[in-house]
Amino acid sequence: MPDATKTSKPASVIDASPAGQTASADAAGPAPGKPRSLAADAWRDLRRNPFFVVSGLLILLILAISLWPGFFTGADPAKGDLRNHFLQKPSYSHVFQDDWFGYDGQGRSIYARVIYGARNSVTVGVCVTLAVTVIGSIFGMLAGYFGGFWDAVISRLTDVFFGVPFLLGTMVVMNSVTNRSVWTVVGALTLLGWTQITRVMRGAVITTKQSDYVVAAKALGASTRRILVRHILPNAAAPVIVVATIALGGYITAEATLSFLGMGLSDDAISWGGDISDASKQLRNNPHILFFPAGMLSLTVLAFIMLGDAVRDALDPKLR
Repeated sequence: MPDATKTSKPASVIDASPAGQTASADAAGPAPGKPRSLAADAWRDLRRNPFFVVSGLLILLILAISLWPGFFTGADPAKGDLRNHFLQKPSYSHVFQDDWFGYDGQGRSIYARVIYGARNSVTVGVCVTLAVTVIGSIFGMLAGYFGGFWDAVISRLTDVFFGVPFLLGTMVVMNSVTNRSVWTVVGALTLLGWTQITRVMRGAVITTKQSDYVVAAKALGASTRRILVRHILPNAAAPVIVVATIALGGYITAEATLSFLGMGLSDDAISWGGDISDASKQLRNNPHILFFPAGMLSLTVLAFIMLGDAVRDALDPKLR
């Protein structure tokens, strides 16, 4: 006969001992982790994307060359020696020396000019991208969030600027100024380059403002500024970041095109476009003069386009 003093535990009672806690935890399975944000998921995908890794390393190298060109070469890019270096061919006996890329028709080191030319080209591309992103985002948020009068005015203004050919309009602006500096080129490209960001931001804001969290914020009495800054902007910025990243390479190309046509930076400024223009006269007999600045320009633009494609794939939920 069983002992009456012994009582069995109900099946629903869980043993409080460490062994009981371990057994119950093992039976229940691993605890779910903390949900990751969109930025964390995007960063995880970017780190696994080889195109992002390769383009990121190239961009870091190009930025380092732009910021510290003297670290990569000790030659003066504006100093020429016609007696000893006139159209001298590339020499690969000493890597990363001043004669590695050869010399141009004025006896100047092509390697030094490629290194120092990165500063103006990258400065124009980065500054124009930042400027058009800020201006386009503000106009797009105003048009998309408020609608009505603001949307009509900004949309018609955007249509007017869209009707002007980008490169042709920039050439007209640059032809009307006398001081053709880096900031003049930045201003001319910004004047006609903000329209695309505006349309992208407008569409993203129209979609985002219909979300439940925005409606709830309005119902709770949140101010317009708080809604735009805390709710609208972070959730509508993803397509703008993608477009701006890809467009950065296009602005570098635009600056090189203007300099190639003689309407960009001044003649004494070092630019890849200007060197390509000078090298085109010696293309048949000395193609190396054209190859190196054109190759550096193409590599830079390709790096930013690859980066933009990788960011698009990481931020677009439809591609997950």
